[in-house]
Amino acid sequence: MLDYRTHTFLTVCRTGSLTRAAVELHVTQPAVSQHIRQLERHYGAPLFSKTGRGVEPTPAGQLLYRQLSVMENDEARLRSELAALSGNRGARPPLRLGCTRTVADFVAPRVLAGHLRRHPDERLLLRTGNTTELVDLLDRGEIDLALVEGSFDRALFESETFSRERFVAVAATGARPARITDLLGMRLVLREKGSGTREILERHLAARDLAVDNFAGVIELASIPAIKACVAAGAGVSFLYRVAVEGELSAGELADVTPADFVIEHDLSLIWQRGSRYGARWRTLLREW
Repeated sequence: MLDYRTHTFLTVCRTGSLTRAAVELHVTQPAVSQHIRQLERHYGAPLFSKTGRGVEPTPAGQLLYRQLSVMENDEARLRSELAALSGNRGARPPLRLGCTRTVADFVAPRVLAGHLRRHPDERLLLRTGNTTELVDLLDRGEIDLALVEGSFDRALFESETFSRERFVAVAATGARPARITDLLGMRLVLREKGSGTREILERHLAARDLAVDNFAGVIELASIPAIKACVAAGAGVSFLYRVAVEGELSAGELADVTPADFVIEHDLSLIWQRGSRYGARWRTLLREW
């Protein structure tokens, strides 16, 4: 069981301010300062340093935050499970899954339908966002695990590969060129910054000394259906997982114009907080999926 000083420490880490932490916890700022001093004496190390806007964790504070935040999130789920065992069925915690938008639209429906057939009494809660947003939700304990396509800090999160997907270039019409540079004369239609799809594209372009700005123009859209419709209307070229465009390719609404020198496969990963007591459960769940 985590005590009040632990919750104070975690709140200061998340808000970056003793004052904001006091407001959120409904205590005085001197009380917050006292809790932090008690923890620093207990662990024998300074946990925060002052900045122009507030405080930030020291290396010792960062290490403590990583460990205690996992414990806090596990404890919250454990409390709900214990309440359900006591007869309060409404307290049974749902499986809280986060998905990047491509996964949510084109992978998750099939996975979750199968899950509910195997576990008809399971409650599910699905949150969507880009990889950066989902990592933040995991850190805050608002979701239990996430299916992501973008990069994440492997020191903070454990992971298992869910699937390996082809990453293709699509346009309204056209043949497959030999080189990625043959597509630079087209507009590029892509997701917003922070999305896994965009991150993958930018990383592979950079490996070839290219960037999105090398294309004739850039159109940013936050919706995959909107991107596909825009490309199908002739607005330019986009790079998406093939699983997201299978229907349009089969119907002839889009053409696969992936250059011969730009063949990419990328893993979709299931991730959760490193050190969580529920890690074995999430690995078992992944094998089911």
